[in-house]
Amino acid sequence: MPNRTLPTLPARLDQAQPYVLGGFRIVVGLLFASRGAASLFGVLGGMGGSGATVPAGTWPGWYAAVIQLVGGGLVLLGLGTRSAAFIASGSMAYAYFSVHQPEGLFPLQNGGESAALFCWAFLLLVFTGPGALALDRVLTARGAAGRQEPEERKTASPIAA
Repeated sequence: MPNRTLPTLPARLDQAQPYVLGGFRIVVGLLFASRGAASLFGVLGGMGGSGATVPAGTWPGWYAAVIQLVGGGLVLLGLGTRSAAFIASGSMAYAYFSVHQPEGLFPLQNGGESAALFCWAFLLLVFTGPGALALDRVLTARGAAGRQEPEERKTASPIAA
């Protein structure tokens, strides 16, 4: 009987890591984009469930909502994930320290739990990248395949041409 060892749990978890990271990115991007859509268009109950929208061009609410919608959509799709996540993380850090933190020291006291969680979730994506199921990977693979030279051109001598 051959000696087959089953992969250890950590090894199996490591194999799933890109897919779990991709799922994490998709969920975080969808939630963030939903907040932006609610604030800009009043969908999904609008801002805070009141059905209200942010007046166009107002600082900082309207700009934050645009970052949420666009940045969340890009992260959701996996397009420019690291850049979009960096901007989204920064916007949530700004929101936490300028809006929530003056109301109390801890997120539970000042209502800034979602800002803090989004900030750290996006910062994680800046460093880990998009994981599996990202359009960046598809576009990069297609671009690399398009730049490949035909086999006969690779092996042809420059003198023979």
